[in-house]
Amino acid sequence: MYVDSCSTKGPQGKIYTRHLLREAYREGGRVKHRTIANLSHCSAVEVEAIRLALQHKEELAAMLAAGGGAKLTQGPSVGAVLVLVGLAQQLGITAALGSSRQGKLALWQVLARVIDQGSRLSAVRLAGQHAACDVLGLEGFNEDTLYANLDWLCDQQAAIEDRLFQSLDPGDPPGLFLYDVTSSYFEGTQNALAAFGYNRDGKRGKKQITLGLLCNGAGVPLSIEVFPGNTGDPKTVASQVRKVAARFGGGAVTFVGDRGMLRSDPIEDVLAHGFHYITAITKPQIDTLLADGVLDMSLFDQTLGEVTTDAGVRYVLRRNPVRAAEISAARDDKLAALQRLVAQQNAYLAAHPKATIDKARQRVLARSAQFRVDAWVAVETEARTLSLALDPAARADAARLDGCYVLKTDLPAAVVTKEVVHARYRSLAWVEQAFRTSKTVELELRPIHVRLEARTRAHAFVVMLAYRLVQALAERWRALDVTVGEGIAALAQLCAIDVTVGGQTHCAQVPAPRDLLRQLVEATGLTLPAAIPRTGAIVATRTKLPSRRVTR
Repeated sequence: MYVDSCSTKGPQGKIYTRHLLREAYREGGRVKHRTIANLSHCSAVEVEAIRLALQHKEELAAMLAAGGGAKLTQGPSVGAVLVLVGLAQQLGITAALGSSRQGKLALWQVLARVIDQGSRLSAVRLAGQHAACDVLGLEGFNEDTLYANLDWLCDQQAAIEDRLFQSLDPGDPPGLFLYDVTSSYFEGTQNALAAFGYNRDGKRGKKQITLGLLCNGAGVPLSIEVFPGNTGDPKTVASQVRKVAARFGGGAVTFVGDRGMLRSDPIEDVLAHGFHYITAITKPQIDTLLADGVLDMSLFDQTLGEVTTDAGVRYVLRRNPVRAAEISAARDDKLAALQRLVAQQNAYLAAHPKATIDKARQRVLARSAQFRVDAWVAVETEARTLSLALDPAARADAARLDGCYVLKTDLPAAVVTKEVVHARYRSLAWVEQAFRTSKTVELELRPIHVRLEARTRAHAFVVMLAYRLVQALAERWRALDVTVGEGIAALAQLCAIDVTVGGQTHCAQVPAPRDLLRQLVEATGLTLPAAIPRTGAIVATRTKLPSRRVTR
């Protein structure tokens, strides 16, 4: 790092001097230079002080001990911010958001979601602990600024998604789009999009929103859309098909969706746009095809079976032995639990002469129906004793399709083999992984601290962009045997060293990281700068913590 000074003569003969804080780096075997900060506004004395500090940066501690006038103090955390900013530039997120103040604020919201999840209030406090303004070149802001930024982000979401899509590699195979749906519940009831619906989180009595995530064939998120919580999965498909056709299309497109989404109407919509589809069918549909003779049970014994109908619809099927064993074990566990319940009811009847056996039998029948074993388990009574009677033939019929699944597609066999169809459908696991990470692991989509519709959509978009960073970090840090959360926490420990000369802090020196941090940085393909400018921007929340708080 060095100070680059240059003087030029203006049209009237006036001399103009500019001072830039720059650093040299190597890329592709060539030496290049980047500008860190413009020091032209500094006085000549300040510029010379910075130049002197850079020339003797290895000796600053000795200069301080000798009374050289420089003061070194611990500055804000810089490790996590510098790495995430560099990674966002590599992935094209920075360019997609733009260099405006709103774009930089949106980028900070994404980075804050990765560093430490929380509300807009916590993101402001986080910016005070990390060198957010210094690294991003931001002026001071508060939580109201970030709430307004969510409105801007919602308006710009489609344009940002388009720019991100253009920066992506087409992938292998190109033209493949993965789509899945999840939901996220609310503790409150005032969100504009919250409604009661099928709750995938098992939270009865809580309103929710429905989220649809569209990814490319490599599992990289392209777009996220928020629907009211009572929207059924198939009803979300049409907007995704139009989105792919209008914004992400071009060439042959294959739409991959789970069995709950790509039913008859959504499939017709996909075909109407000239797309292909890959989905799975339900167990009742499999039974119907078996009864009609379209499928045969012997096909499930193959590694990967296939049937093509006269209408050109292909069915790719197999039995997963691991899943079949899991279902069989679960069935045995349910039977054992039911037997324990029968023993408890018999003990109760023996101890309570006035208790009726009919009520005890109803309890067992209700549990049997809950376990879905009533088709092959009968509850019999003799005197005041209950017992279970098993029907082996009915049980064998119930286990007939254990581990079996059937994929359905219109892709011709001459174009795509059954192995490729199977592999493409299994790619949906990447979308499921994105949901797990975004909802509960590193990013914590909930609790959702906003109420307005636009801000709810923007909040989900921030989480999607943050997942892009987490996804890339997980891939690059896999060899280091460290989770993304552990890596970010370790990098957050790297703090700058503020260099103060004459009572003014001019720059923050970035110390050499210890071994683990150095490995984390190198794995991302980044190089930390030797120093960053200190802008002096003030970040503070308007909302203050209560003066009297409960301490534990």
